[in-house]
Amino acid sequence: MTAMGRRGAGAPTALGVPTFRRLLTAWTIGNLADSALFLTLAVWMKELTGSSSAAGLVFLALGAPVFLSPLIGVLTDRMSRRWLLVAGNLFGATAATALLLVQSRSQVWLIYLVAFAYGSLGILNSSAQAGLLRDLLPDELLDGANGMLTTIDQGLRLVTPALGVVVFSLAGPATLAIGVAALLCTTAALLAATSIDETPPAPRDASESFWAENIAGLRHVRDVPVLWRMFVVGAVAFSVVGSFDTLLFEIIERGIERSPDFAAVLISTQGAGAVVGGLTAAAVLRRRGPLRTVGAALATMAGAVALMLATLTISPQMVIVVAAMALAGLAIPWLIVAVATTRIRLTPPQLQGRTAAAMNMGLTIPQLTSSAAGALAVSIVDYRWVMALAVVVLTACAASLLLDGRRLDPEPLHPEPLDPEPIDPDPLDPERDPGPEGTLVT
Repeated sequence: MTAMGRRGAGAPTALGVPTFRRLLTAWTIGNLADSALFLTLAVWMKELTGSSSAAGLVFLALGAPVFLSPLIGVLTDRMSRRWLLVAGNLFGATAATALLLVQSRSQVWLIYLVAFAYGSLGILNSSAQAGLLRDLLPDELLDGANGMLTTIDQGLRLVTPALGVVVFSLAGPATLAIGVAALLCTTAALLAATSIDETPPAPRDASESFWAENIAGLRHVRDVPVLWRMFVVGAVAFSVVGSFDTLLFEIIERGIERSPDFAAVLISTQGAGAVVGGLTAAAVLRRRGPLRTVGAALATMAGAVALMLATLTISPQMVIVVAAMALAGLAIPWLIVAVATTRIRLTPPQLQGRTAAAMNMGLTIPQLTSSAAGALAVSIVDYRWVMALAVVVLTACAASLLLDGRRLDPEPLHPEPLDPEPIDPDPLDPERDPGPEGTLVT
């Protein structure tokens, strides 16, 4: 292993920062609520309507708030990120209770509305979290912190989706809605009780137009070659990834002939792979660099889809489908940690919210488009043709990054292993020199 991938025994980690530990607890509880609800909404829609397309559109509703990203990004750069998160989680709790009103097929619009509210909360969490991590941690701890956050987020998929479906099936949607609301209220309370010394918002330039203020994050992404390459190639890759929101139910129903609630098993299996991916993501990022890590993630996804397509075409085998889902799960944290860590490291504190919003739009809008296209495509052509297209696109995107990654990636963050020195007890000390804003600390 190269020096980029080594850390000395006893080297400091993000867990050595008490405030990060408290935030990690709050984020874990919030993710527990999110994981319990997002799949159950799609399963509920499938049961109410009998339509895979209607179920897939739940994921479209979850992603649709991406069009609000510029506004949310400005908010997180102009206000206290911690208090925005408190308000956002209370808003999510209120939205969850709206599910108590859904009694029949004629009220399914409420499910889409709640999904939209949860998608909005997800964007707020992403933008605000980036700024808080930038304020709280030095550059050398960001990859490990993002690895932990992603491991928890994806790892909860091992049990929480299945738990949500079980609660939904045995106790009814009302019990699930109340439980989710309670978890989000707990998250809000923990965030309110955690003190963070945040970077003061940049004063608004009166001469700057509303549009210029909103696209400042996109301009920053365009001006940083590594971020721009991730943005462009990621957008192309995610133009096929979203189709799996609908394909999942087609694979279950037509491919391996199981009931819709088997989706919880597949998502949990994906979570198992993601736990491994989350635990290894920081090491892969240090060893390979950001672009080649994203390339490896996309190549792994392409391999997983190809494996699944082969068995569904030749002789459908549930075991192989499950294994392919685990392989796809392995790749997800590599991509997330590489993109998030690189973006945070290369972005000044007062642009974190808008840059996170811009990157989210670059990945989510193509994903939304392919989600809608996938819902339409499976009603016209065999779903396996859509899977074949995804294999081709993901393979091409992976090759692009793997071939050029070494040339474009920034220098390793640590040319030598870290010494096992204790972490600075107060990373927010004004006398501590974190390095120039928006640059790698070497």
